[in-house]
Amino acid sequence: MGKPSVTLPTATTAFILEAGCDEAGRGCLAGPVCAAAVILPDGYTHPMLNDSKQLTELRREQLRPVIERDAVAWGVGWASNEEIDTINILNASILAMHRALDALGVTPGQIAVDGNRFKPYRDMPHITIVKGDGRYANIAAASILAKTHRDEWMRKAAAQYPGYGWEINKGYPTRDHRAAIALLGTTPLHRLTFRGSR
Repeated sequence: MGKPSVTLPTATTAFILEAGCDEAGRGCLAGPVCAAAVILPDGYTHPMLNDSKQLTELRREQLRPVIERDAVAWGVGWASNEEIDTINILNASILAMHRALDALGVTPGQIAVDGNRFKPYRDMPHITIVKGDGRYANIAAASILAKTHRDEWMRKAAAQYPGYGWEINKGYPTRDHRAAIALLGTTPLHRLTFRGSR
């Protein structure tokens, strides 16, 4: 996890600003998908930095301000449940990543994306890495920001739409969430094209 990028610099090459990208919330029945893009300093390491799924909620929340403080630049982007229903979750996830890159404020030289699907962003070179969030620090950092920002959003939504347990399940298709949909029906934040939402 100490490696800052996929294309690591050598002693004879200049450091290239690389944005790591990842998303959170693809498998949820409700709420938006959230993506983050993070550019870390050359050689950046942190002992707790790892794929967000391998960390406790407490660890993720502890790391969020550290990443936001230490990053050269970071950005968060969203795609709504309506956009997900219109263009499908894959395209919405990529759209959220593009919006996160838009929010960086710094132009990266290249992009490293977790997974195996992406669409070109402007004219920047990109590479996709399956399970990259467990291998590269900038993607791991992006996974943590995407997850913590989305969790925060879902906790606020839970207060607006009580009874679905979003403060705990964050919109994922848990047994309690499905039971609440059966009892209460759907909300304007549910993804109506997802099996289990109707």
